[in-house]
Amino acid sequence: MTLGAVLTAIVTPFAPDGAVDEKAFVDLMARLYANGSDGLVVCGTTGEASTLSTDEHLRLVELAVEHKPAGKTVVASTGSNDTRHACEMTERATELGADAILSVTPYYNKPNRRGMLAHFGAVARATDKPVVLYNIPSRCVVDLPNELLAELAQIERIDYVKQANNANLAPVDGLGIYAGNDDLFGSVLEMGGCGGILVASHVVGNEMRRMVDEPDQRAEIEASLKPVFDALGVTTNPIPIKAALDLLGHPVGGLRLPLLEADEHERDVVRSALAGAGLL
Repeated sequence: MTLGAVLTAIVTPFAPDGAVDEKAFVDLMARLYANGSDGLVVCGTTGEASTLSTDEHLRLVELAVEHKPAGKTVVASTGSNDTRHACEMTERATELGADAILSVTPYYNKPNRRGMLAHFGAVARATDKPVVLYNIPSRCVVDLPNELLAELAQIERIDYVKQANNANLAPVDGLGIYAGNDDLFGSVLEMGGCGGILVASHVVGNEMRRMVDEPDQRAEIEASLKPVFDALGVTTNPIPIKAALDLLGHPVGGLRLPLLEADEHERDVVRSALAGAGLL
């Protein structure tokens, strides 16, 4: 199956009391699908999965599947540094109807090569859907080098990798490549990859869609979006994108500790980039 080229890692909106705001989530889903997104990644890093309860996590997957338009996709992020928990979440998300599974490299434990193969093998056996590996050593400490990715690709249902280590970006036999950072999106498309799992597509989704549909204009579009990409990296994701959505009149609430909302300087950086892109 094709998951799509523009997959937005959707934020999780919170109500003033800190609860998940389900209506805001569904409203944001509709907006993203209407503005360039082929699919959504639910409960990933941008969705603050690490501070969601299991019930909240699975409810968001359920809502995403329930409100998915025809022809769109839902990728459920179910990774954990506890293989047993990762498999349980993968099984539950599969039962709820997710189209694919995103599984992050186990963090903190620092498994060796054999441990990585055993972990992701167990996750792949817990679903009948495609599995997208998520390599992000900046958050997980450990890296999946390309030779290990090629070995993991031999496991049935491990079909893709979300590559968030810029230094590793290269084709890998047996795996479709998704950009794990917005600034890699153009490079992945140029090398014939699948697309990107993106954050800036919350606010410039149609332009990122154009990067797929108008390859002759890709470099020019990417250059025009660079200030937005840079601004959304002013501090830890998803702080800046939640500030951007609020500035654009799409309130998604605050964040859960240990993350805090953007301070005045960070908000000004985001505001300036949005204004420069003609969005304000």
